[in-house]
Amino acid sequence: MSELYASGETFAVATVVDTYKSAPRDAGAAMLVSSSGEVTGSVSGGCVEGAVYEEALEAIRTGVPVRRTYGVSDEDAFSIGLTCGGTLHMFVEPVNRETYAQLGAVIGAIDEHQPVAVATIVSDPSDTSRVGCRRIVWPGHAEGDLGEGGERLAAALDDDVRGMLAQGSTGLLRYGVDGQRRGDELEVFVQSFAPAPRMLVFGAIDFAAAVADLGTYLGYRVTVCDARPVFATPKRFPTAEEVVVKWPHVFLDEIADEIDHRTAICVLTHDPKFDVPVLKRALSTEAGYIGAMGSRRTHEERLDRLREAGVAEEALGRLHSPIGLDLGARTPEETAVSIAAELVQNRWGGSGRALRETSGRIHRELVPAGFGQPEE
Repeated sequence: MSELYASGETFAVATVVDTYKSAPRDAGAAMLVSSSGEVTGSVSGGCVEGAVYEEALEAIRTGVPVRRTYGVSDEDAFSIGLTCGGTLHMFVEPVNRETYAQLGAVIGAIDEHQPVAVATIVSDPSDTSRVGCRRIVWPGHAEGDLGEGGERLAAALDDDVRGMLAQGSTGLLRYGVDGQRRGDELEVFVQSFAPAPRMLVFGAIDFAAAVADLGTYLGYRVTVCDARPVFATPKRFPTAEEVVVKWPHVFLDEIADEIDHRTAICVLTHDPKFDVPVLKRALSTEAGYIGAMGSRRTHEERLDRLREAGVAEEALGRLHSPIGLDLGARTPEETAVSIAAELVQNRWGGSGRALRETSGRIHRELVPAGFGQPEE
């Protein structure tokens, strides 16, 4: 794509923007068609490629983007090969330097492993001229014209897209024609280009299982690590992406270069010989959240041990301990909710108080330092 874009050629991109039931590909799957007819990528594993290919060539010829639906309810569903019982909603658009002026910046961000999302209007019954307008959203800023009267839509979209980008989510959003969140006439497809954030859970205990469940639910790629093979088993942590049997600080040292500002580290070991070494190493990384479980007495003793191990006060100030928000949690599941709540608060900068006790905007505009983009 980058070579075609740099050449100035007009090409077409067909993207799955929504699916229903047993559709062969998820939202975000894309196929590129060059002006010479060369195809890259796939949108259905072969089911509807032929029909989409013709739509792509037409988009190149006319310069007009189109939204199409292919499914078993269509009269031509069998003839185009979509017999799996699902439905694919496609958006096919012509792309060149004029229609997609920000594509170079998007490609650059992806190449540099920086999170970025592209929000494209794929349907607007009130103003078809806005179809294809897009907004590029980074954690700290956004750009892109959404057409006449698009200011309200941009404000709503920037908030919603940043939430999706933080989770690495791709999908369809619906608004009123003027950006009202209660409407559904206008459709915007959001494609996030960001690896899912990592959550590292140290200590294979029952609390860790609950934290792993909620971490996965929040969109993290969860790793559980413990030095005891009898406890660190995939069967005990079915929602974790991986379960590692190693000393926590050894494993953390091995993957230190993979840790970024979106990484969450939860130390639940309850044992100084485990948690002091791993916390010392964790506090030297760029992780956006580092929490440790324990009572207040355990916390004070842990701080003393970390100081003895040479950890500076500034680094200790990054430690969320005792871990979680004060919800009165008692069970492993409730404790996991309190930890998840603190993670969300740390990501977005909330007060942690009941919303009825606060005023002003509910949703924060920017991703704070620690998740997505460090402060300068």
